[in-house]
Amino acid sequence: MLTDKVHYRLATEPDALCLSVLATHVFLDTYATEGIRPAVAREVRELLSEETFAARLADLRHAFVVAEVAAHHVGFAHLVHDRTHELLPPGARAAEVSRLYVQRPFLRNGIGKELLVRAEALAAAEGAELLWLTAWTGNAPALRFYEAQGYRDAGGSVYLFEGDRYETRVFVKRLHR
Repeated sequence: MLTDKVHYRLATEPDALCLSVLATHVFLDTYATEGIRPAVAREVRELLSEETFAARLADLRHAFVVAEVAAHHVGFAHLVHDRTHELLPPGARAAEVSRLYVQRPFLRNGIGKELLVRAEALAAAEGAELLWLTAWTGNAPALRFYEAQGYRDAGGSVYLFEGDRYETRVFVKRLHR
C-alpha cells in the first residue's frame, strides 16, 4: 500500500530546488492544460522559482510539509502563519494554506489529506483559530476535496496576475486547539 511508503517532514532550505520543480510541474499540469502562454511562464518563474522557495523557507512565517516516497518529493503543503482574508471574521487568528500540491500519479492515496491535517496541526500549534485557502473554480476536484475535509465555502475571491482575473473560492475551517 502506497500510504505505508509515504514519509512526511518539515522542509528545510535544501528542499528549495525540489519544491520549486514539483510546484512548477503540478502548477502547469493543473493550470496550463491548453499550453504555455507568456503570462503563465512569467508567473511560474516569479512565484515558483528556487529562489522564491529558498526565501520562504528562511522566513519563520512560512512552513512547508513535504510528502516523500523513496526520498522523492511527491507533494507539499505551504502554510503561512498569521495571515487573514477579508472574508474571515475581523480579529480572527488565522493561517493560510497557500499551496497544497500533490503530483498526479500520487493523487487519491491520502497524501493531500495527510498534508492538510499536518498543516492544520502546525497552524493550531502557532495559535491559529482558523485555517483558510483559496481554490480556483475551474479545479472541481480540489473544490470537492476541501469540502470533504470539513472546509466551508466562505465566498468568492479573485486572483489577479498580469491583469488576468481568475475566480476562486475561499474555504475556511475552524481549528481545534
